[in-house]
Amino acid sequence: MTSHNNGLCRSMIQGLKTTIMAFAVISATACSSGKKEISQGALDRQFWVESMVKIVDPVFTNLANNELRKNMPVETPDGLNTGVYNYQVTHLEALGRSFCGIAPWLNLPPDDTEEGKLRKKYADLVIKAISNAVDPQSPDYMPFNKPFGQPLVDAAFLAHGLLRSEDQIWKKFDDTTRLRLIDEFKRSREIKAAQNNWLCFSAIIEAALLEFTGECNMEPIEYALSKHEEWYKGDGWYGDGSDFHFDYYNSYVIQPMLTDVLYVLKKHSLIEDSKYQTQIGRLSRFAFHQERMISPEGAYPMIGRSSGYRFGAFQALSQAALMNILPKNIKPEQVRSALTTVIKRQLVPETFDENGWLQLGFCGHQPYIGESYISTGSCYLCTTVFLPLGLPADDPFWTAPAADWTAKKVWNGK
Repeated sequence: MTSHNNGLCRSMIQGLKTTIMAFAVISATACSSGKKEISQGALDRQFWVESMVKIVDPVFTNLANNELRKNMPVETPDGLNTGVYNYQVTHLEALGRSFCGIAPWLNLPPDDTEEGKLRKKYADLVIKAISNAVDPQSPDYMPFNKPFGQPLVDAAFLAHGLLRSEDQIWKKFDDTTRLRLIDEFKRSREIKAAQNNWLCFSAIIEAALLEFTGECNMEPIEYALSKHEEWYKGDGWYGDGSDFHFDYYNSYVIQPMLTDVLYVLKKHSLIEDSKYQTQIGRLSRFAFHQERMISPEGAYPMIGRSSGYRFGAFQALSQAALMNILPKNIKPEQVRSALTTVIKRQLVPETFDENGWLQLGFCGHQPYIGESYISTGSCYLCTTVFLPLGLPADDPFWTAPAADWTAKKVWNGK
């Protein structure tokens, strides 16, 4: 990267720091001026917003300026920047995954709070960024049908994000961008999904086409649903294909995408409500297990592949909180407290490079834990932990006092 680009990135990061500091100063000023002292829930929300924005800002700022390929580093597990496969797919990964996590927050109605103004800023950046990504004349153009099969995955995360932000993002695109997105989603049909969680990718893309155009190819949806029904192992767990895999893919992909595919089908009167409610029960039960995986110190087991997605491992728990379908014995505030501790535990300084980009690793910079398909863009699936920011600030998830989560209670003798 040239010194000019380094300077540009440092300038962007400084601007982001200024925004975050201003956000914090406003909160502190409200306290010192005699107003009601800020609650722990409000402090937690402020921390979540700051952390999320810090992660995604380089992606959306550069892509909105047509400079993502120019400025984004491409780190691969061997520590080199020479992975030809990774280099061709990593930018769409960064876009689709960042957007999938930030989308519910962006979809909140506009308001004049400091957080609302920040949200408006990033909504505008996201709209411009996605418009550039599907513009064939852009240096950051990202086709959804090539190279190889990976674009199907991240077109699916992008589609999922659009379903999560239909009011404030999809409806704000100009007609040209909407048509280009629809064309690109249809082109992704050229990629054949593998017989595992990849079936969810084809299904969520078709669900998005159904929602946004009124038409879709039902065959990939019906096939994905029937196979996952066949692969359901019980107690909230699906197989990743016919076999059970002890990893976080139920959370990274399967549970959230199946839930939202079924929601779209129910909305369009294509399935009975009972089928959707069955999946809601399974997601809720899986969230029960996820909450118990978080230790009193905010650590959790590093099991299975793709551990470089960090706290994106808790997307299913976050989605259950967003949808208000947590198990009855798990209170929203204990999930907030647990996830806040996890985020703080993993966001060590080495998570980011000197220009604010995510680096490969689980807790810090650990490139060798990545599989061959992992690169810089892959890491941005971590943003899916932030789904509860789609709940308004006055929701009990954010207003209730901090609470111990299950493991913290048990290990303290409660």
